[in-house]
Amino acid sequence: MIAFNENKSIYLQIAERICDMILDERLREGERVPSVRETAAEMEVNINTVNRAYAVLQSQDIIDTQRGLGYFVNEGASTRIYDSRRNEFIERELPDFMERARKLGLAKADIVRAFEKEGWNEGEL
Repeated sequence: MIAFNENKSIYLQIAERICDMILDERLREGERVPSVRETAAEMEVNINTVNRAYAVLQSQDIIDTQRGLGYFVNEGASTRIYDSRRNEFIERELPDFMERARKLGLAKADIVRAFEKEGWNEGEL
């Protein structure tokens, strides 16, 4: 059984996992997405939960259905996911990080050193 975060709706977590599979290229653009039944069985959730996750992905133009064939990853899906996640990070997570760093008295140089220690290059920031 897959462990879900109890602080977030399961259908949203399923949608995120499908997006992760696309970003990790375990699902490529143009490829068939596992059926609703396959996904429900694999994740041990109700079919309606997966239907809801797939509806979210369709509304975001990540996947689409081909009549009689199933769901497929749309062209450009990985770029849309990347852009969306990047914007979400910049708008939601980064301000919290920066506020916490300020409260802890961290200087920009401290943060840069920490990134460098983790192997990040300046061009990656």
